[in-house]
Formats: sequence, C-alpha cells, structure tokens
Amino acid sequence: MDQGFPGQHTTTTTVTTTTTTTQPNVRFDPSYARTYPGMLKIVQVVLNLLGFICITVSTHSNHSRGGWFNTVAMGGFWFTGILLVLYLFHIVEKFSRIPWLKIEFIFCTIWTLFYLLAASLAADYARYTEAFGVAAFFGFCAMVVYGYDAWLKFKAAKSGALAQGQHTPKQVSTVTSPAY
Repeated sequence: MDQGFPGQHTTTTTVTTTTTTTQPNVRFDPSYARTYPGMLKIVQVVLNLLGFICITVSTHSNHSRGGWFNTVAMGGFWFTGILLVLYLFHIVEKFSRIPWLKIEFIFCTIWTLFYLLAASLAADYARYTEAFGVAAFFGFCAMVVYGYDAWLKFKAAKSGALAQGQHTPKQVSTVTSPAY
C-alpha cells in the first residue's frame, strides 16, 4: 500500500457571504420603543429629565454642583432624545455607513463617568437640601443605565452588528476535484 496521497480526492470549499439589508426610506416605526435598546433610551431620557427637575426646583439650584448636574442631565437628555428620534424614524438605518454603535458606545461611556461625578457631588451636597439627594439617586440610576448601554454597544460593535437593519448570512458550497 502506498502511504502517500490517495490517487483521487475531493476538495469542498464553503464560502460565507454576508449581505446587509437596510431600507433607505425615512419612516416612523413606533415598535422601536418596545425593543430593548429603545426602552433603554426612554429610561435614560426620563432619568435625565427627573434629575434636571430635582436640581432646578431646589433653592440651591444656582450652586456650581447643581449647574454641573444640570449640564450633564441636559446633555444626556438632548443627545439621547435625538438618538431616540433618529431610531424611531429609521434615519440611523438610512445613514448606515456612520459608525452609530461606536458613537453611542463612546457617548454612553463618557456619560457614565459624568454621572458618577455629578451624582456624587449632588449626594455630598444633599445635607443642605433634599432635592440634591433625590437628584443624586436619579443620577446614579442614570449612571448604571448608561454604563449598561455602553457595555451592550461595545459588544454589538465588536461583533460587527448593525445599529439598525440586519446582516443576512449566505452560505455557498462548491465541490471541486483536481484536474489530472
């Protein structure tokens, strides 16, 4: 028996291609609000607004700690609110070449750190006014939600997921035999 290669063999090649399916038309889709990322954005917007209101109605709202907290809260409110609208109207899908997940990951990471600082400063000032203590609670909640969202965005960006739309994998198998 010959211990070398067999006289004949078959090579199977499997090629996996991925097609990206996006719809470039702008349309209102309220079902996004019922998705997990949509619910996270809604919670973030609500927490930003509640923290802002707590500081604003306080008698010490003009204190620098209150100003910093309100800056963080309103920055998060507007950025997250605008993103929510972009997702609801599928504008993110229309501009799918923009790295939305990376942008959101960077924003959520920065806002997690900003809320850590703002809520800590508000909690320290809570001994002077209860409104700062309540704002600190909402700030720490927002910090956790933004941190969790940053982690989800990191995982999604690392796996190559789309912010909106979908990847459809296709497998094509071909069988070839060597020429003699």
